[in-house]
Amino acid sequence: MSNLRKDMNPKFMWDFSHIFATREDWEKAYVEAEEAIAAIGSVAGTLCESAESLAAGLNAIYSAAQKTELVYLYASLHKNGDNGDPEYQQMEGRAINLFVAFSTNISFMEPEILAADESLILSYLEDDKLKSFRQLIHEILRAREHMLSADQEKMLAMLSDVAGNSRNAFDMLESVDMTFPSIIDEEGKEVTLTHGNFGVYRESSDARVRRESFEKYFGEFNKYINTFAAMYAGSVKTDAYFSRVRGYKDPCEAALFSGNVPVSVYDSLCDAVHDGLPTMKKYLELRKKALGLEELHMYDLYCPIVDSVDMKVEFDAAKELVKKATLPLGEKYQELLDKAYSENWIDVYENKGKTTGAFSCGVFGVHPYVLLNYTDTLDDAYTLAHELGHAMHSYFSDSTQDYPNHDYKIMVAEVASTVNEVLLTKYLLSVETDKKRRAYILNHFLEGFRTTIFRQTLFAEFERRAHDMYMAGQPLTAQTLNALYRELNELYYNGAVVDELQDIEWARIPHFYNAFYVYQYATGFSSAVAIASRIVETGDASAYLEFLKTGGSDYPLEELKIAGVDLTKPDTVKNAMKVFADSLAEFEQLLSEI
Repeated sequence: MSNLRKDMNPKFMWDFSHIFATREDWEKAYVEAEEAIAAIGSVAGTLCESAESLAAGLNAIYSAAQKTELVYLYASLHKNGDNGDPEYQQMEGRAINLFVAFSTNISFMEPEILAADESLILSYLEDDKLKSFRQLIHEILRAREHMLSADQEKMLAMLSDVAGNSRNAFDMLESVDMTFPSIIDEEGKEVTLTHGNFGVYRESSDARVRRESFEKYFGEFNKYINTFAAMYAGSVKTDAYFSRVRGYKDPCEAALFSGNVPVSVYDSLCDAVHDGLPTMKKYLELRKKALGLEELHMYDLYCPIVDSVDMKVEFDAAKELVKKATLPLGEKYQELLDKAYSENWIDVYENKGKTTGAFSCGVFGVHPYVLLNYTDTLDDAYTLAHELGHAMHSYFSDSTQDYPNHDYKIMVAEVASTVNEVLLTKYLLSVETDKKRRAYILNHFLEGFRTTIFRQTLFAEFERRAHDMYMAGQPLTAQTLNALYRELNELYYNGAVVDELQDIEWARIPHFYNAFYVYQYATGFSSAVAIASRIVETGDASAYLEFLKTGGSDYPLEELKIAGVDLTKPDTVKNAMKVFADSLAEFEQLLSEI
C-alpha cells in the first residue's frame, strides 16, 4: 500500500480550500500581502500625531500582519503534509521572506510609541477607534522602564544574531554532528541509537535494553560535556547581560516580565512541588516493587508499570471517546467537535514526508488545523483530545476577539489541551471496570504528573540556580553544572539510584536555551487539573468557556482567574499534588488486586 501523500484518502486529510479555494488565489493574496507590507512605510513618523493617526497606523500594520500570516500558514501547512515536496518548500520559503519584510518594516512601531509622551498616548486610548489596540499599547508602555535610548536599542538589536550563537551551536552539535552507537534490542538485533528511538528503548520492558540505551546515549553526550557546558554558559551569560543592561533584577525577572508574571509565581511552584516530593518517593517505591527490581535506576522511570494491556483505539472510536469525555463542556463544544470531524480540520494518518508528532494551528478567520500521525493506540486518542483542546481554544478566541487580540500567550497555551486529557482520564475511569485496564489508565495519568509537573519544575530550578550561580560570580563548568543537576535529581527522585551519567542530562535539553520557559508546562498542567476537576464536580463549564474566549486580550494570570485559577497563590499546584497523591493511592490498591 502506497504511503505517498498523493495516494492518501482525502477523507482523513486537511481541506485547504477553506483558506484559499485555489493556488491562484494564494498567489493573489501573496501580492496583496506584499503591497500591504510596502504600504506600512508611509505611516512611519505619523503614529503619535493624533488618536486617529495612531489607529490608522496600527490598522495598516495589523492588516498587513493578517494578510501575511494567512499566506504563510497556507504554505506552511501544505509543507507539513509533505516536507519533501519541492513546490511546498518553495511556497514556504517565499512566505518566510514576506515575514522578514514585514518584521523589518514595522521596526519603527514600538520606539515611536515609546518616544511620545505617555500621558498623551494614554489619552488617545480613550478613543474607541483604538479599542482593539489597548492591550498592545499597555504592554508596550509597561516596557518603557526597561527600554534604552534609540542608539542603545539599535546596538542591542545588532547583537541579537550573536546572542543566538549558543543555541545554534547546540543545534548543530546535537542534531547534526553527533552520532550514536548501536545497541542490541529485545529481539537480539543490532540497532543504531537516534534521538527518536532512544525514547522507545528507554520504555523497553527489558532492563538490559533500558540500561544499555541510557549508557550509550548519555555516554555520547558525556564525550562533549565540556563543549555543552561552554555553550550553555554562553547562553546564561547572554541572558544575564540583557537583563542587566535593561535594568532587571535578574534574568528570571526579565524573562517573566513580558507575560506580567511576578517571580513569586515561579518560586511558589517550586515550593509547592517540594511539598509533594514525599508522594513522589512513594510512587518510585511502588514502581520499584511493581517492576520487581532490587534497585530503581533513573533509566527505569519510563517503562510502563502495567504492560500487556490491549488498549487499541481506532480513529473513529477515538473521535467518539473525545466527544464523551468533553460532554461536561456543553453543547457548543460538541457541535464544534462535529465540525472538526466532518469539515477536515484534522490530518490523521502518517505519510511519507509528513511532519512527525502532532500539533494544532489556529488560522484566524478560517478554523484551526490539527496534525496527527495516528496509529490506533490509547496514547493516540489522548493526543487527539490534547490537540483538539488547543484547536477549540483557538476557535473560541478567534471567533470572539479581533485579530490584534486573538492569539493566546504561551503561559496559558497548554491549559485547554491538558483539560481535555484530564477529562478523558476521568471519563475512562468512570466507565472502565477491568482492573488492569484501570491501572493502565491511572499509570498514564500519574506519568503526566511526574513528567510534566515534577520533571519540568526540576528543570525550572536548574535554570534558576544556574543563572544565580553565574550572577554571583561562580563559573559555570561541566563540574559545577553536573553537581547542581545531581543535587536536584537526588532531591526529586529520592529512593532511586541517581546514576553518574544522569548528571549530564541537562546537556541534552534544548529548552534551556530559551530560559525560564519550561515552568509554564508545570503551571499549565496544575491549572488544567484544577479546572477539569471543578467542571466534573460542579457540572458547570461556563467560567472555563469564558476563559477560552480571551485570546491575548489580557495578561495570562488575569485570564486564568476567569477560569477560577489564581497562580499568585500556591493553592492550584498544592491541589494538583493532592490529586497526584489520591490517584497514586487508587493505583496502589489496583496493583495489589491484580
